[in-house]
Amino acid sequence: MNKPPFTITEKITNLAAQIAEQIGKIQGSGEYGRNLHLRKVNRLRSIQSSTAIEGNTLSLEQITDVINGKRVIGNPREIKEVKNAYDAYEQMLKFNPFNTADFLEAHKLLTVGLVEEAGRFRTGNVGVFAGNKIVHLGARPEFVPNLVQDLFDWAKKSDIHPLIKSSVVHFEIEFIHPFADGNGRIGRLWQTLILSRWHEIFAWIPTETIIYENQAEYYQMLGNAEKTADSTEFIEFMLEAIKAALNELPVNKITDIIPDKLTDKLSKAELDFLRAIAGFLENNGEIDNYRAQLLTNKSAESVKKYFASLVNAGILAATGANKGRKYKLKVSDQIK
Repeated sequence: MNKPPFTITEKITNLAAQIAEQIGKIQGSGEYGRNLHLRKVNRLRSIQSSTAIEGNTLSLEQITDVINGKRVIGNPREIKEVKNAYDAYEQMLKFNPFNTADFLEAHKLLTVGLVEEAGRFRTGNVGVFAGNKIVHLGARPEFVPNLVQDLFDWAKKSDIHPLIKSSVVHFEIEFIHPFADGNGRIGRLWQTLILSRWHEIFAWIPTETIIYENQAEYYQMLGNAEKTADSTEFIEFMLEAIKAALNELPVNKITDIIPDKLTDKLSKAELDFLRAIAGFLENNGEIDNYRAQLLTNKSAESVKKYFASLVNAGILAATGANKGRKYKLKVSDQIK
């Protein structure tokens, strides 16, 4: 296969450099690798967000219960989607990202019990619709196997940076639309897989959450790329999303961010909560209740109580009111 059409812009180059630098800092500290709870929460966030993009309505709390084997009252199809996605992400690292058989096996894991052609390339034509208007027509079914194989052959041989390569593959999967259903989920999973082969930390980074929170722009960038048959804008969007996801992760130990004399006052539960939000605070300056819920997998009311405790302990300061309330480290010189 010839190189898929895209241009390496100055923005792409800068973003790739910034992401590589951030990865180095995160891995250098070892803090994220040791935080198994945060890694598990992020895996569940990836699943919740990737399925939510496709219309699944289960909350992060419900998904956690599903994975933990608890009974959840919800749409059986949505529960099945979540279980399938969990199985696929759990087995992701065993797949070869450039092997078509593995690609089909991953799709089977994602869609078994949900679509008739689980794990098989589609046999009919397929289109993507916005209302009654078709916005993208997938490749003719007889061409799909060769198009996918050609894409993987290019990706395997190309020495282009994995950040760019993974984004190109993600887009091309959506453009080819190789399956009757599940193309979005497999495209996002496959990008994560390629990135995980570069740095395993990506297996636990919830880039899907950033995509979900910017879903309209995600589809717009896909649409723009499809119209021009050039994935440059989509690559830029994905690198921005990856950078934003990395900015939630801790670079330093909590004791390097906040003095011992303050953290020593906290209970274990309060300290665990602080550890879970410390990376986001360090990189973004402030945090709100919603983001803390995502990072800790705790309810809004629980998060509110933890924030109150940290304010009382002199660690955080609150600004704003009601839904606009945000929290930041109380004094800037707490960061050593």
